[in-house]
Amino acid sequence: MQKAGGKRLLTEELRSKAEVYHGDKVCREKFCLLLEERGLPEGLLCIENIEECGYVKEIGFVWLKLEKKKEQRFDNIDVCYDSVVTAYVEPNKIKNLTGVKAKDFLVWFTLNEISVRTTPEGPLVTFKSFVGLSMSFPFSFFKPGKSTTL
Repeated sequence: MQKAGGKRLLTEELRSKAEVYHGDKVCREKFCLLLEERGLPEGLLCIENIEECGYVKEIGFVWLKLEKKKEQRFDNIDVCYDSVVTAYVEPNKIKNLTGVKAKDFLVWFTLNEISVRTTPEGPLVTFKSFVGLSMSFPFSFFKPGKSTTL
């Protein structure tokens, strides 16, 4: 995989190894199912207007191509998605995430990892940034239908 301007390019070789889907409805269904299978909240990155999604099972690489950049709110968390989101998905974790930012107070932070861990109070979803900042929220914040488009 190559990088250009900080974004990963989907090579033909990578695409040839992937399950690729087109259209918003099927992409949302497939991606939400993948999140659920990996122990992540299915509403976490389930956004609308997805043109294409792909998954390379052998390495856990996934991408989403959106019609345009999009912002969403989960209770008190603002999340911004670039037009292309890429990541590696593994059990209870999304790593090497690109194209996603979260807002803490008035500052946007680029996220590079999202993980789920179990605590005595229940499962928590933790967002981590490149600069070492992290934010944790209850798993229930990311249930389908709990977000609103901004």
